[in-house]
Amino acid sequence: MNVCTYICVVKLEIAIQSTKFKNEVHKAGLNILYTAWWLKTITVKELKEFGLTHEQYNVLRILKGKYPDQMCVRDIASRMIEKSSNVPRIIDRLELKKLVKRSNSAIDKRETVITLTQAGITILESCNKKVNELMDGLVPINNQEAATLNALLEKVRETEI
Repeated sequence: MNVCTYICVVKLEIAIQSTKFKNEVHKAGLNILYTAWWLKTITVKELKEFGLTHEQYNVLRILKGKYPDQMCVRDIASRMIEKSSNVPRIIDRLELKKLVKRSNSAIDKRETVITLTQAGITILESCNKKVNELMDGLVPINNQEAATLNALLEKVRETEI
């Protein structure tokens, strides 16, 4: 049994080797953080076979959502899962891999816009297939349970600043 599988099947208390929580709300917060880390760790491992980081994959998905339209770096950054990501550096790496193309905006020549290349679309389709299979296997809840979980997570973020 590998580490990811082990982590998947254990309760939070066993995984972090602690049973002392202020209350169930605090335990839930830790559980959210731990589960997010766990899902990211497994996803990163799968993306590595495509030569992509989690952040690069996120940028490709954002660009695909607007394709064939171009996006400026600022708009890409505002949609990132991890807001602290250095989007210009991520785009530099994706451009070196020929997965995105950078050009000047037709509207404002000072603004740089980004678009997916055909190679970017191809690798994203392969990654999406792998990640979708992974999520289907890792998240053993039905649509109704997922809707409840989504509502609860959105409630947690109601005070998001």
